Amino acid sequence: MRRASSDTYPRIYAVVRRIPRGKVATYGQVAALAGFRRHARQVGYALHAVGNDTTIPWHRVVNARGEVSPRAEPHWEELQRKLLEDEEVFFDSRDRIDLARRQWRPRNASARSVRRG
Repeated sequence: MRRASSDTYPRIYAVVRRIPRGKVATYGQVAALAGFRRHARQVGYALHAVGNDTTIPWHRVVNARGEVSPRAEPHWEELQRKLLEDEEVFFDSRDRIDLARRQWRPRNASARSVRRG
């Protein structure tokens, strides 16, 4: 497992702050954009560490299938879903977001660094 450096979380948070309202990014996509390709789990750890009063739009990060990932704390999945639906990001009958339509694709990212999942 990659050891977190002192700038790991701030770099991840900087990427997550760029995800526009009504769009989502995957954990792997955020990791790649932050410079930690193939370390999607590190993004999960960073987002778990934010406080309840955060301005970081953590709810815009989903798994590679377009699903809200389960959390240890009860009711967080429902909160994330509500926050996304408030931004008109909707789920299909399998509780998935259409990534082809709703995944954020930043203009200044190279095609190699931004991959699904």
